[in-house]
Amino acid sequence: MYWNPAAECMPRPQLAELQLERLKSVVERVYYNVPFYRHAFQDKGLEPGDIKSLDDLRYLPFTTKQDLRDNYPYGMFAVPLSEIVRVHASSGTTGKPTVVGYTRKDLNTWSELMARTLTCGGTTKDSVIQIAYGYGLFTGGLGAHYGAERIGASVIPISGGNTKRQIMLMKDFGTTVLACTPSYAIYLAEVMKEMDIEPGELKLKYGIFGAEPWSENMRKEIEDQLGISAIDIYGLSEIIGPGVASECQCKNGLHIFEDHFIPEIIDPVTQETLPYGQPGELVFTTITKEGIPVIRYRTRDISFLYPEVCACGRTHIRMGRITGRTDDMLIIRGVNVFPSQVESVLLEIGETEPHYQLIVDRIGNLDELKILVEVSENMFSDKIGGLEHLEKTIHDRIEAVLNISAKVKLVEPKTIPRSEGKAVRVIDNRKI
Repeated sequence: MYWNPAAECMPRPQLAELQLERLKSVVERVYYNVPFYRHAFQDKGLEPGDIKSLDDLRYLPFTTKQDLRDNYPYGMFAVPLSEIVRVHASSGTTGKPTVVGYTRKDLNTWSELMARTLTCGGTTKDSVIQIAYGYGLFTGGLGAHYGAERIGASVIPISGGNTKRQIMLMKDFGTTVLACTPSYAIYLAEVMKEMDIEPGELKLKYGIFGAEPWSENMRKEIEDQLGISAIDIYGLSEIIGPGVASECQCKNGLHIFEDHFIPEIIDPVTQETLPYGQPGELVFTTITKEGIPVIRYRTRDISFLYPEVCACGRTHIRMGRITGRTDDMLIIRGVNVFPSQVESVLLEIGETEPHYQLIVDRIGNLDELKILVEVSENMFSDKIGGLEHLEKTIHDRIEAVLNISAKVKLVEPKTIPRSEGKAVRVIDNRKI
């Protein structure tokens, strides 16, 4: 099922021609309209006319989140503010927020891309879609909203929070598609059990989940608990919001909408471009955005690319599931650790709830990793010996996967704080 088959199944040679034409155009626009890029190009001795092929992309400067913050609020805009009809921004929890602006054409592009994304996830004009992503400055809620309206689906713009009401409306309104973070989907399933509501009492069929990394095992957990087909979507506000890439029902990588974005994978240390299949940092260049186009934006997300055509028929390159972030990645005693690795182990073992937290401390000169894991109600009421055995099993498996020792502590059900948005997986108490 496609939303725009001409674009989504475009032959690769034709797609490459379109990308080059649009890349040349965006390079020229940012050079003459954004002082930051003009100076960055000049520092590299580049002019727009130097970009003659897609391979020349590697010569262009990178853009980082810090660059957007340094040019706060409107310094990266490529059009006058009078042409900006919408402004979104990140939460700004680690400094000034990153601000993004949309022209009327940008909003049209965004709704088109989200229509593709939601269609990949099973949404049609006959769907009832409940959007439990946050609305407001965060791009998630409104991005999904306009895409769903573009398709013609019935939209429930409930936003995040008020979980019991979410479930009541899901049941009463006949929701067929749920859009939220995967950790919130797990929480919804948990509260449904407390309310004695079985998945069979709902009309829910599909889940469209993004905004945080999640594992294949978590997908199985969500699908089992909610009785749905769950797909992974990807986006970030600096690029456009959700709608950059999406799994289809084949669930074998996320299709990047390459007629609007050019992806690369780089080594985060050397900044060299890596070949297909090799994991590294995901980088995007936007080639159709008007308000705030970005050149080679370093996402800090870890993934890989593969070009094989999907069984669904879409020709756009696919990216692997995000396994972590270069800036969220923990380095413990010289070993790279991602929360998603821990999550995968826990869900594989079972007997625990999918709620966990990594706490890192520095004792003297040595880093110490402690992993808090919630056990299920049944397991917690079991004999002490059973809990000790489970704790050792988790400890041994995590040590084998991470190649470092970690203290595992089983905690009572519902003691790890729940999130209605992105889950807080890591608490790093080190003073580094």
